[in-house]
Amino acid sequence: MRRHPAVQLLGRAGMVCYGLVHVLLAALTAQVVLGDTGERTDQKGAVSALAQTSIGPVLLWVLAIGLFAFAGWQLTMAVSGYGWVGKKRKRVYRKFGSVGRAITGTVIGIAAIGYATGSSQSSSTEQSQTWTARVLALPFGQVLVGAVAVFVLGLGVAVARKGVKKSFEDDLNMSELPGGTRAWVERLGRIGWIGKGASYVLIGILVAFAAINANPAESGGMDKALHTLAAQPYGIFALAVIAVGFLGFGAYCFAAAKAHKG
Repeated sequence: MRRHPAVQLLGRAGMVCYGLVHVLLAALTAQVVLGDTGERTDQKGAVSALAQTSIGPVLLWVLAIGLFAFAGWQLTMAVSGYGWVGKKRKRVYRKFGSVGRAITGTVIGIAAIGYATGSSQSSSTEQSQTWTARVLALPFGQVLVGAVAVFVLGLGVAVARKGVKKSFEDDLNMSELPGGTRAWVERLGRIGWIGKGASYVLIGILVAFAAINANPAESGGMDKALHTLAAQPYGIFALAVIAVGFLGFGAYCFAAAKAHKG
């Protein structure tokens, strides 16, 4: 099923949609760098930016369909993909990554439908604070929230490490790309994976503070993480680096839509 032409076509088109979300996220992050703090700098904020265009509803439905196709493709990769990865441990990590991307694509796709139909959508920060409050209310709630913080921090480090070591190239058939673009895919891919990992680390830090102080208001998603960073000394510079990272990850997704081995 994974190799069926229709599955491949829809999945790769969905990868383009996934990249588009990150390009829009880079634009929203850049607005924060330029002093506009009114925009929601998370994946749902990126989707809502399309809703403000003249053909927003149509674009949102197209984006939603593409993201659902991307999620389906990632699930097939999780079940039977990554046969080219020699070490079993690394292959398992790749499969877990595909599951995570499938979940992310589905969530953003649902948000796109919500905006297309006029339904209200809460930000990643509001959702994070709600769930943090619920977990903190449980027995050993602080420990559980702390465990989530450690997981998110570890995820961020793993994602950034993939960029540092350029291991994302293992999943690409570089010969499928035009010769003049290969060096750019390598550079932008590294920047993208490192920047995306850094954003996860920021979220993990916020969750960790919420666990330490037992205060769900200190938790937050990507939106709060980036705005919190902007308020720090040299934060704008770091935020600009992350914005470039999101842009690089979007460019990597466009290349992967063409050259991914799956």
